[in-house]
Amino acid sequence: VLTAALILCAALVLAACGGLDDEAGEQAATTDAPQAPAGAPAANGSVLTGIQPLLNGEEVDLDRYKGQVVLVVNTASECGFTPQFEGLEALYKEKSKDDFVILGFPADDIANQEPRDDAEIAEFCEANFGVTFPMFSKSNVVEEPVNPLFAALAEDLGEPTFNFNKYLLDRKGRPVERFDASVEPNDPELLTAIDAQL
Repeated sequence: VLTAALILCAALVLAACGGLDDEAGEQAATTDAPQAPAGAPAANGSVLTGIQPLLNGEEVDLDRYKGQVVLVVNTASECGFTPQFEGLEALYKEKSKDDFVILGFPADDIANQEPRDDAEIAEFCEANFGVTFPMFSKSNVVEEPVNPLFAALAEDLGEPTFNFNKYLLDRKGRPVERFDASVEPNDPELLTAIDAQL
């Protein structure tokens, strides 16, 4: 019974995000896995540690986001949830004046739905959704080598169940709550949780 339930869940997830075509899937399978950035969670419970590159190659110390309420999102450009970029950008524009920031982390290791390289991801996000919130270099969020931020988030709140999971962090960089991909950026539950931290 458990096996049948797991198979049903897997089928539903794949139906929600649709797979890549065969050629793109083969290309993604032969691409070298991204290297995990250096960094480990600090003893004070903050997961905002270490230096990570943005899509444009600029290196950023995640510590710079302490003092803000942070929403960390693992993204992919060929997922059924990809249109959430529009809602995430609207949320960022609405709340950034209140020391709120969204950090996007493209990943291809969940269902191979991010075949683009960093430059192509940046172009896609800008052209299709006008994304202005920080987008980091493509990395792994569940498979080795796991991005250290996502390894730390997984310890506290569990690893992402799919693309567009949303991790809410308090102003000290501590994980507060994880929201699944099905939770839209304008979902009242997510907005209430964000407002409680602002």
